[in-house]
Amino acid sequence: MTPVLVFDIETVPDTAGIRRLSGLPAELDDAAVRDWFAQQRRAATGGDFPPHYLHKVVAIGCALRTAGDLKVWSVGELADPESELIRRFFDGIERFTPQLVSWNGGGFDLPVLNHRALIHGVVAQKYWDWGDDDRDFKWNSYLGRYHTRHLDLMDVLAMYQPRANAPLDAMAQLAGFPGKLGMDGSEVAAAVARGELARVRDYCETDVLNTYLVYQRFRLMRGEIAAGEYAQEIAFVREKIGALPAPHWKAFLAAWQPA
Repeated sequence: MTPVLVFDIETVPDTAGIRRLSGLPAELDDAAVRDWFAQQRRAATGGDFPPHYLHKVVAIGCALRTAGDLKVWSVGELADPESELIRRFFDGIERFTPQLVSWNGGGFDLPVLNHRALIHGVVAQKYWDWGDDDRDFKWNSYLGRYHTRHLDLMDVLAMYQPRANAPLDAMAQLAGFPGKLGMDGSEVAAAVARGELARVRDYCETDVLNTYLVYQRFRLMRGEIAAGEYAQEIAFVREKIGALPAPHWKAFLAAWQPA
């Protein structure tokens, strides 16, 4: 069985990068930098969402399904710098060569990780293989939008048409799964500023598990697994999550009503 790695990132505006590029004074605190940049973005684009390269990664959630286990976790430790989180993520790809699965990973998560990895000098040889080292990657790499080694579920389900994109929260709930719990992406920066990074990491993990569950429904839809196999996998996930003591998993199970 090829390991399956579902991933999701959480980010905040890169205030240090904004200072450097904009020539803002060093004494200007982070909150003031964020406010100034948001005003500039609204004037230029009508919104305050930073460009990909000015997103600082604060959490990476992963779910790894191997032949005998399912593990859901946040990469690294609370105190780890961004560079270490990104290095560990790409080291996992180097180690397992997994099937990557995401929701909007091609549109957001991977471009952010690519830019930030370049900034920090993170090596990711297997991820960047176009077939130079492994001939199989020439026809199915992590980098091709229409390749399947990275499956962006949102993009595929929308037939690569941005107007048809659907949010993970809605699709997860409509499929009978819990959906987002505790917060959404728009609240992450404020939570981190309040020192609530642990809560952000928990939220990211539940997003990852929602994505994994939707991925199983996708596999059923395309005939990759039969109904019985799907039911077994869903039961397996319930069992694994039920054994975890963390409060966010108890809340996830409480919100997950049996079909």
